[in-house]
Amino acid sequence: MSEPGFSKEIVDVNQRKFYIEILHYENGNIVSIYEGSKKIGPMIVSVNSGPVPVTTTVIPAKSESLFLKLVAESISTKKQGICLVTASIEKELDNESTKQIMNKVMEILEND
Repeated sequence: MSEPGFSKEIVDVNQRKFYIEILHYENGNIVSIYEGSKKIGPMIVSVNSGPVPVTTTVIPAKSESLFLKLVAESISTKKQGICLVTASIEKELDNESTKQIMNKVMEILEND
């Protein structure tokens, strides 16, 4: 069992800089991903206490909703708990950016 804490990492992809901040709790995580200024953006919550996660949109996204859902469900499944994800992205993510951000988030959680 890990102690609740905080992680912050920066991912540079294709001359874009993404900040990942994660609050760690015993029963889940709060993940904030932003590019540029630090803002609350679209928000998704996923809860996994059974065989499949239940995911709800709190603040709808114009784009990147699939990415947010993937992050939230992956983390809630891994933790068997709750994950709230918010992202403020300046322009749509390409495949490479999505892959590297997701890899960094999961790497942070592995070290939690």
